[in-house]
Amino acid sequence: MPGMKSSRRSSSTALLLLLTHLVAALEVPLDLPQPPTITHQSPKDYIIDPRDNILIQCEAKGKPAPRFSWTRNGTHFNIDKDPRVMMKPNSGTLLIDIVGGGKAEAYEGEYQCTARNDRGTAVSNKIVIRQSRSPMWAKEKIEPKVVQEGASLVLHCDPPSGLPPPIIFWMDNSMQRFTQDARVSQGLNGDLYFSNVQPEDTRADYICYARFNHTQTIQQKQPISVKVMTHSPAGERRPSILTPRGTSSRKTVLRGQVLYLECIAEGLPTPVIHWTKEGGELPAHRAFEINFKKTLKIIHVSEADAGKYRCTAKNYLGTSSHVIVVTVKAAPYWISEPKNLVLAPGEDGRLICRANGNPKPAIQWLVNGFPIENAPSDISREIMEDTISFTKVQTSSSAVYQCNASNEHGYLLANAFVNVLAETPRMLSEPDQVYQVIANKPALLDCEFFGSPIPQIQWFKDDQGSVLHGDSYIVHENGTLEIAFAQKNDSGTYTCIATNTLGVVQNQATLQVKDPTTIIKQPRYQSVQTLGTAVFECKVKHDPTLSPTIIWLKNNEELPDDNRHRASGDVLTILEVSEEDQGSYTCVVNTTLDTNSATAHLTVLDRPDPPTDLELTNPRDRSVQLSWIPGEEHNSPITKFLVEYEEDQFEPGLWRHLADVEGTQTTAELQLSPFVNYVFRVVAVNEIGRSEPSLPSEHYFTQPAAPDENPSGVQGLGTDPNNLVITWEPLKGVQHNGPGLTYKVSWRQKVGDDEWTSVMVANVSKYVVSGTPEFSPYELKVQAFNSFGAAPEPEIVIGYSGEDLPMLAPSNVRVHIVNSTLAKVHWDPVPPKSVRGFLKGYKIYYWKQGSLIKRGKRHTEVKILTFSGDKSHGMLPGLEPFSVYKLNVRVFNGKGEGPPSADVTLKTPEGVPSSPAYLKITSPMLDSLTLQWGPPLHPNGILKGYTLKYQRINSTHELGPLVEITIPAENETSWTLRNLNYSTRYKFYLSAFTRVGPGSELTEEAITVMDEVTHQTTPGEGKGISSTSPLLKTDIIIPVDKTMKVMVLRPVITNITSSSNHANISWEFDRMDMHFYVEYKIADSKEPLDKMQINASQTFFVLKGLLPGTVYRVRVVAESQAGQLRSKDERFETRPPAMASRQVDIATQGWFIGLMCAIALLILILLIVCFIKRNKGGKYPVKEKEDAHADPEIQPMKEDDGAFGEYSDTEDHKPLKGSRTPSDGTVKKGVSDDSLVDYGEGGEGQFNEDGSFIGQYSGKKEKETVEGNESSEAPSPVNAMNSFV
Repeated sequence: MPGMKSSRRSSSTALLLLLTHLVAALEVPLDLPQPPTITHQSPKDYIIDPRDNILIQCEAKGKPAPRFSWTRNGTHFNIDKDPRVMMKPNSGTLLIDIVGGGKAEAYEGEYQCTARNDRGTAVSNKIVIRQSRSPMWAKEKIEPKVVQEGASLVLHCDPPSGLPPPIIFWMDNSMQRFTQDARVSQGLNGDLYFSNVQPEDTRADYICYARFNHTQTIQQKQPISVKVMTHSPAGERRPSILTPRGTSSRKTVLRGQVLYLECIAEGLPTPVIHWTKEGGELPAHRAFEINFKKTLKIIHVSEADAGKYRCTAKNYLGTSSHVIVVTVKAAPYWISEPKNLVLAPGEDGRLICRANGNPKPAIQWLVNGFPIENAPSDISREIMEDTISFTKVQTSSSAVYQCNASNEHGYLLANAFVNVLAETPRMLSEPDQVYQVIANKPALLDCEFFGSPIPQIQWFKDDQGSVLHGDSYIVHENGTLEIAFAQKNDSGTYTCIATNTLGVVQNQATLQVKDPTTIIKQPRYQSVQTLGTAVFECKVKHDPTLSPTIIWLKNNEELPDDNRHRASGDVLTILEVSEEDQGSYTCVVNTTLDTNSATAHLTVLDRPDPPTDLELTNPRDRSVQLSWIPGEEHNSPITKFLVEYEEDQFEPGLWRHLADVEGTQTTAELQLSPFVNYVFRVVAVNEIGRSEPSLPSEHYFTQPAAPDENPSGVQGLGTDPNNLVITWEPLKGVQHNGPGLTYKVSWRQKVGDDEWTSVMVANVSKYVVSGTPEFSPYELKVQAFNSFGAAPEPEIVIGYSGEDLPMLAPSNVRVHIVNSTLAKVHWDPVPPKSVRGFLKGYKIYYWKQGSLIKRGKRHTEVKILTFSGDKSHGMLPGLEPFSVYKLNVRVFNGKGEGPPSADVTLKTPEGVPSSPAYLKITSPMLDSLTLQWGPPLHPNGILKGYTLKYQRINSTHELGPLVEITIPAENETSWTLRNLNYSTRYKFYLSAFTRVGPGSELTEEAITVMDEVTHQTTPGEGKGISSTSPLLKTDIIIPVDKTMKVMVLRPVITNITSSSNHANISWEFDRMDMHFYVEYKIADSKEPLDKMQINASQTFFVLKGLLPGTVYRVRVVAESQAGQLRSKDERFETRPPAMASRQVDIATQGWFIGLMCAIALLILILLIVCFIKRNKGGKYPVKEKEDAHADPEIQPMKEDDGAFGEYSDTEDHKPLKGSRTPSDGTVKKGVSDDSLVDYGEGGEGQFNEDGSFIGQYSGKKEKETVEGNESSEAPSPVNAMNSFV
């Protein structure tokens, strides 16, 4: 990974600096006396450009400053006598003026620099100056090369000798290099080798070029012409070695250089070269086969590389080999190079000069540039071959010694001085340095020093008195303290003390160990679709004292400069990703002390490119093979190919699917239909989506043939008792298989008819057979024909002629009463032959005749329950208790219903009553309250009385003990409770009961008053709340009359009108400074209440989206910061869907048509009158109804002062307007509450055998007006018509 490479590179650099730092020799400060030291010099073999000035470098240091002189070719070079030669000031570097007119060849030779002062003399290497040369080829006449095809050929280059040697390459007249390969290649000597020539090798411009880099010139040889003769080509042959010649050769190479072994062979076919080393392996990581394996290259040659190397040339006809014996020699190389010695008077020391080479080099010592044997004697010096020992040196022993190690391949020259000084210790490092390192990394604290004798170095930390030592601390010879793995507790102040016999000196340094910078959340691999967004995160943890910088790279380079790449600190966002954004993204975190990085890859996904190059192959009568080339997958593999076709005869321009092909395949065998002119295209699909379609293929026309298929979906079903209608699905265009498509329609009676009757038809899909007997089975078949023949024999299907109405009614109808609302009806099924069609089922018609409690208006609403199949019983639910019903049963088929059975009477037993119509609390006194209520709207039997329960509610809303009172039913609709506690809240529960049991309860709450206060309407006094009344802030007092008041503790729902899928809720409440909600749900369900916010200025709200024939519970909630006030929960039932009337075929009767016209005219007049009244009054429907039924004693609220008008308790005696039947099974007059819509089948109610609903009922309704139950809906024409049936 790039980040890891960067880290390794940084670590390697730090290690290199560390090693260089630790092995540096002891440096003598320049302010102290010291012999000269050569610091810089030109290379030994110095090739110069003859057009430039010559610069021969020689730099040295010493005290006193060195003086410089030169020798040339072994004799003194007097630079003062040559005006073109100048020595730089305070330097030994020579500058020879060539540009000004000098000749470079005049200054070729061997130069050596000498630097001396009164403490010794240092000499440089011998520098050989030679000018570069780029000679031209000698003029020659080159004969054209004529060679037979398949023979070998060598084109010789023979470049001129240059200095340095030129680089050789072959080109043509257009300066284009020749392509080289295993057959044609260039050798190390520059020749061009052909293992075998081919006709295309014929040309007249083979040119050898020599490039001399030093002089930046290129020389070219005369072009060589090659003509290949093809009339008598050379035959195939086994390989033979072109170069080197013979079976073996020798090669000598110097240690450390690069070894090139070459082996070029000829043969036909072209041979392949293989290299081996006898008795060993080729050196790993240093041996490379180049030039099409014809050259073996070994770098950094060592003595171990000597030996025999075999090259083998091979083709299928045989092999040929050559052995190259490699000898490794070595110029001298250092084993131990002599180092400078700094000694105090009386000390001992040694200079060691050890070198190796092949042959072994000779060692020669010199002193101050002269052979040591010719130098003045020194009693402190003793020479032992490669070592000079010094004993008890004195100041006069100071000198520069040279060691020369040489053999036939070169030499080494090293200067090393002996400097005798007496110096107290001194610190060369800056004092009080601060070192910052990262934990677990090496810490190096410098203590560069000098002294003679060499001082002893000791390190101390902080105030500790002990010397630092052990495995954790390493003190190097140059004084540096190394802590291999620094930890946080290594932070502190370190003291370095240098001591010798002449004195002591110290220096301090501070070490700060920092936490490493780590990437705690690395960027993750991203796979993003085109135009998507890629986000890379790089969360970093670092030392708080360091400030990291984060750089984002793409493919180890800077991010593209556009607005889509947004680097914001540790987050990189790429917007609208495109294919060019794919690659690796690296987060690089840098501080002043360390660096870290992490890389993630971004893969861009896209739909595949469309397939290309569609090709049709293997054409046959009914198939063809289609192949294609897949487009780019865009990093999401192609899962499949879709083959589509278009034909130009039946549906031109419409492409249809033909075949799916696996994504790994690129061909498909397509099965085709006759007589179609096809054109194909292919679409590629991957997980991202579909590619664009490919370009269309060429057209492919299939020959016509007889149809393969017959029409499908053949059916026979009569529409009248005396016909049979035969229908089928016609063949599609591509199924015609040829021109002239027709259909042969055949039929016969299944019983008693052996002969088929047939007709031929075209361009139709239906045929009507007339004069058939009613509901008789027929065998049918439809066969396809075209101009080329018939389709296979079709299958025979069974059809039936038309049905007629059933003839008989079910018999023996009987009823079993299950409970007060459910009955089970039994009947004897009709004989199958009397059905005269497909038996669909049975229908029960039933209607209520009246109640057993009192005589009322006769009910004429007829309901229908449908039971599918051959049933003999069914359940009759939703009956009203204590009522009389009549019913009959009819059978029906596909044509319609049969005659009804005789009417049967059933009487339902008593049930429990509904809840009282209303409950109000009036006439509150100090210790009494009067309760008023309305009788149950649905007593469901003989009402026996009422049960009243009540209990106190204390200030913490806890309920007290329950008190129960039974009240007889004899015209009692009010009750006064006495001896109550004053100013106390009570909760009341009231229910009615019959002989069967009690019905649902109504609840209400009220408070006995503390005092009687005359109602005041003075503006600004609020709403008449007594100052002595212990009411809550949210309680409101509504005047009852001029001397009494009743508290409305919460909103009151005043009216509910409903239809099949919505309900209009009206309420009263006299505070506008609150938030209002309507909460509702299906009654008795466990689902939470739905909540809808309403405008505080409204007193009505429409609930929409309700389920038909369903009982709901609803309440109004007023909410403020002090809490919530909720109305009583009210129940209502939505209407079932409109019920279908009894099916009577009277549409063609004249009296019915006239009646319908009269009704339509009447409805139109009513609608016009309603429209005029509405435009004139401007009231919404609910308000109109409230106004229409308003009690004349109730006065509206005055808008000018916000005070309440008069309040009449007579309003509380009215039931909720438009309220529906509660869920206790009670039923109001004229309203169907059976809720059978959920059991409907085909618009009519149905039941299973066990009585469960499977359908819905429909029936005839006669509307009756009941007080408080008016509908807010406009009159329905359907209902109006039903009332006349």
